[in-house]
Amino acid sequence: MTSFKPISATAATLSLTMATHGGATVVANRAAGITMTLPAASGTGVKFKVVVGTTVTSNSLKVQVANATDIMTGTATFGQDAADTAVLFETASDSDTITMNGSTTGGIKGDIIELEDIASGLWSVTVLGSAAGTEATCFSAAVS
Repeated sequence: MTSFKPISATAATLSLTMATHGGATVVANRAAGITMTLPAASGTGVKFKVVVGTTVTSNSLKVQVANATDIMTGTATFGQDAADTAVLFETASDSDTITMNGSTTGGIKGDIIELEDIASGLWSVTVLGSAAGTEATCFSAAVS
């Protein structure tokens, strides 16, 4: 059985690559946030898993596509901090960025982002985590 040691990310930026990060778990360990950039989607089937190891306290943890033509499709589910319920957010037709702010849009220690390159120009995404305050979507169209 193959074993992958988690990769700790502590720099302000990280370019995710198939060779280094594909199939491994990347642990976001920077309270000041990290901007992670995916490779261009081409249908390779490569999977990336990002786990928040340190709650974001300033800036944001962002995962974004590589170019203006790639998009994300999927959902984010957050446990609400004020109730024993969950809230679900869907991507929009132009979503290309996940932004977690350590509060309303996730980014709390233990949150998980899973991404898969499923077709040319298309990333499948699932976010599972916690949020505080008035929960809000973590998805946006920010890459131009």
